[in-house]
Amino acid sequence: MDNNLALVYLSILVGLLVFAVVGVFRQIFKTRRRESSLSRLRNKLNKEKGTAQEYYELASIYSEKKVYSQAIGLFQKALKAAEEEGEESIAPIYNGLGYAYFAQEQYDLAIRQYKEALKSKPDYVTALNNLGHAYERKKLNAQALQSYEEALKFAPKNTTAKRRAESLRRLVSV
Repeated sequence: MDNNLALVYLSILVGLLVFAVVGVFRQIFKTRRRESSLSRLRNKLNKEKGTAQEYYELASIYSEKKVYSQAIGLFQKALKAAEEEGEESIAPIYNGLGYAYFAQEQYDLAIRQYKEALKSKPDYVTALNNLGHAYERKKLNAQALQSYEEALKFAPKNTTAKRRAESLRRLVSV
């Protein structure tokens, strides 16, 4: 009986170790891939003018690394390049720029960028969620609720918008 119990404990331990090792290696490969992209894009954009997509990718990497000041400049370059290229899908660029401003607690600038994203693509649920969050931070609960409800029109199963809208309904009705 003791051998069986020891075998169960050992099996659980080995299973947990395998799970941890797999998680660590996944994180290492993800980081290496991001750093490789960062290096490649930075080198390319230092030598020559890039596309809107390249500026956007590099800005997104800087945002992930929480280097928002550099991300903002790159998102702005992406917008300029998109304008020159005649690119129509600029909503993600405006949303990324809004996120970078939001992370720096520049909520008015973030709101402006989210609204620009929504002008370009009115059904952009991520921008609607982000706009609602920015309004919440500014204590503009009615506008935040409106943004979340708009997001729910386009994505009824959006858990973030559902949860936040329910919470705000209670605050707004009081």
